[in-house]
Amino acid sequence: VQLQASGGGLVQSGGSLRLSCAISGFTVGYYAIGWFRQVPGKEREAVLCISRHFEDTYYADSAKGRFSVSSDNAKNVVYLQMNGLKPDDTAVYYCTTDRGFSEARVCRNGGDIWGQGTLVTVSS
Repeated sequence: VQLQASGGGLVQSGGSLRLSCAISGFTVGYYAIGWFRQVPGKEREAVLCISRHFEDTYYADSAKGRFSVSSDNAKNVVYLQMNGLKPDDTAVYYCTTDRGFSEARVCRNGGDIWGQGTLVTVSS
């Protein structure tokens, strides 16, 4: 099981980015997927979490109204669409899953599998 996050970059405040989490070893929806972010020197924080089979989506307060999630089952990819980006959104973004089917674990602290991060920088 592997995850690979990509799509980060430099964007101006108010702009948009779409991050990708490419999945290998299981099909989209089989496990819950979480998106987290981390600023150097600070704790990693949850951004958004999708339950198995995309039944439910949970948003951090910072993501509500601005971020959304989708998937491309043919490509086995989960996307994080980020709109209205702010400088405070600058961070390394990670996707995570848990092979133990622990949705709570994925959503709160992340699971046992993490992709490498992708850096998002929002300029003011």
